[in-house]
Amino acid sequence: MNALGFAWRSLVRQPARATLGVLGVAAVGALLLDMLMLSQGLIVSMQDLLDRGGWDVRVSAGELPRASGRMQNAGAAADEIARLPAVRSVLLVRFADARLERDGRRPLPVSFEGVAFYGDAGGTQPVNWLVLRGRDATGPGEVVVNEAIAETLGIEAGSQITLRASCVAEREALPPTRLRVTGVAEFPFEATSENTVGGSIEALARACGGNAGDDADLILVGAQDDPDVTVAAIGAILPGVYAATNADVVGRLQETGFTYFRQISTVLTTVTVSFAALLIAVLLTVSVNQRLGEVAALRALGFTRARVVKDVLSESALIVGAGGLLSLPLGLLLASGLDRILKDMPGIPASLHFFVFETQALVLHVALLAATALLAAAYPMRVVSRLPIAATLRNEVIG
Repeated sequence: MNALGFAWRSLVRQPARATLGVLGVAAVGALLLDMLMLSQGLIVSMQDLLDRGGWDVRVSAGELPRASGRMQNAGAAADEIARLPAVRSVLLVRFADARLERDGRRPLPVSFEGVAFYGDAGGTQPVNWLVLRGRDATGPGEVVVNEAIAETLGIEAGSQITLRASCVAEREALPPTRLRVTGVAEFPFEATSENTVGGSIEALARACGGNAGDDADLILVGAQDDPDVTVAAIGAILPGVYAATNADVVGRLQETGFTYFRQISTVLTTVTVSFAALLIAVLLTVSVNQRLGEVAALRALGFTRARVVKDVLSESALIVGAGGLLSLPLGLLLASGLDRILKDMPGIPASLHFFVFETQALVLHVALLAATALLAAAYPMRVVSRLPIAATLRNEVIG
């Protein structure tokens, strides 16, 4: 019988201890998988979120992701950018606070996202949202709303809404504006509980009573080829603005906002691996100490020192392997629940994920569990390799 089969029989003879070991490894393995997914999850998710809209470069008044203030004369700047040979298309974006009037009830606070397209997109104008039902808003009196507004107000495409926008001063008093809802859309950067309305810059200007001005919060740029070349071209004609590729924005976030999660992941990964190694080492040591007489008898019958060491290592591998397999679905289920909890934090986009499953995380998870199995078996293997055969058998007979 080979070492693996012999180790399996040893575990079957001690079902309670084997089950405890497997469940323990499954628990810490699930946490280990979650920590590995967390370490790069936000970075991968943010990169995917930025790339999903098809915009390669982001232009703002200050350095992203913490730009403050609006770009002045944004329309002229967007037009200049659109004429660059390295640029495919441009989208000017402006945000404004607004309130949706409701009959007999308190107004609903919303965020109004106004956009203006520049360039050639082959007959279609890309925007900063995805229409789920109905059609996109194109006219100055048309808007799309997100699912939260559609569910709260019970509206769909074709409905009319009354909006009061605050475009310059927070408490400015503007007359209500009637707008037609053409569809329900998903906004990639909206928070989970945020109410968002989207439309053209003309629709925003109409809601602002013509008091919108010519400034913008952001200009999104689609590059013809290399985004870095596009950034350099924009910097050459508009030295007073900040242009960054999606990779630059993610890199900046990785240096500042996301380091906390990586540090937490590293600490908890170390703790979970140490706990798993300690648990398996204790179980194997107890098992080996209870079977010292059996091991000595096998040595006397002709089992080599390498063979009994291999038996202990195989037993550790079986426990960690079974627990590791069980930890995968358990870890994914736990990550899903934790992700929903963390996404409820204020200002977190609903499409952003803290835990992202990657092949790299799975490979590292397997490697760490394999190292854990080897580390846990080190002391029990040392015990059986140095076991004095004659003295152990004599003690077993006398005892």
